[in-house]
Amino acid sequence: MREKVGQLFMPTIPGSTPAQGAKLVERYHLGGVIYFPVNLRTPRQTAQLSNGLQKAAMKHGGVPLVISTDEEQGPVSRLPYVTRFPANKSLASGRHPDDDVRTAARVTGEELRAVGINQDNAPDADVNINPNNPVIGIRSFGADPKKVAHFVGVAIDAYHSAGVAVVAKHFPGHGDTDTDSHTGLPIINHSRAKWERVDAPPFKTAVDHHADVIMTAHIVVPGLDKSRLPATMSKTVLSGLLRGTLGYHGVIITDSLQMAGATIKFGPEEAAVRAVVAGADMLLMPRDLGRAYNAVLAAVKSGRISKSRLDDAVTHILHMKYEREMFRSPYVDAAKASHVIGSKEHREAARKVAADVRSGG
Repeated sequence: MREKVGQLFMPTIPGSTPAQGAKLVERYHLGGVIYFPVNLRTPRQTAQLSNGLQKAAMKHGGVPLVISTDEEQGPVSRLPYVTRFPANKSLASGRHPDDDVRTAARVTGEELRAVGINQDNAPDADVNINPNNPVIGIRSFGADPKKVAHFVGVAIDAYHSAGVAVVAKHFPGHGDTDTDSHTGLPIINHSRAKWERVDAPPFKTAVDHHADVIMTAHIVVPGLDKSRLPATMSKTVLSGLLRGTLGYHGVIITDSLQMAGATIKFGPEEAAVRAVVAGADMLLMPRDLGRAYNAVLAAVKSGRISKSRLDDAVTHILHMKYEREMFRSPYVDAAKASHVIGSKEHREAARKVAADVRSGG
């Protein structure tokens, strides 16, 4: 049971060497970790960090880690050395948008994979119809649901071709808000009909293109759930809409549980438990890993989180790891990482995309 509960967690780790992170992996039987710039110095160092963490995971349980990061390109970029591409809105507005979106995702995926990052928390699947949106903006492919849906599918296929799992975000749609869920709890007043017309199409495309993971949004949409619970804690939204209506069978992960939108109604531990009850499979960045882990473990032991719900979540996670061949090849060649990052082919691809964007805009 402790190992199963551990698979649900994807925290941050300290430092740029494996020692401290490996201890967390072993102690909590972690299902994944997420990298931020504090962890990332050079391609070789990152690859060594990834290998060290994977070694700890494989030694204690034989289940590889999901190692993720937020490398959307544009304004959300974590790797200081990655080959740079324009933001999604620019890519979708260039002279050859399909080619540019495909190239940016493929090259980014290849570079992530070279340093042992096997999952990218991208693409953004929000339809940005609010010009005052403080958190999405140019991260979105645009304001047209059909256009956004199309490019979400193109990006997912390209990431998969590079051997990287994808995370479509932020369900049920963060595009029409003027509040940042990092600092508050946005309320989006879309009716069910408007949601189906505006917000749902990119996520339906993500499901059709076998997105490995879909990330929840810490938003309230009364038109979808009259309880006014944040979507991350709403069984109606996660188990009803995403699993039921859209027919999604992959992993559901929360957005960061350190964000105000996740904890403004509940404390951090209660938010984690409620998310799992609602249908989330993985818990991203709990504010206090130990306390959140113990809260979820206690909820399983008490029956608040049923053993079938826990097993369902773990099955989704293990299936994704198997499908993306994480069991077959958890390690990478650290010596080759720097030859992949910023290679001549990748630099040429980036220059071509940049030229397309300039001429198309």
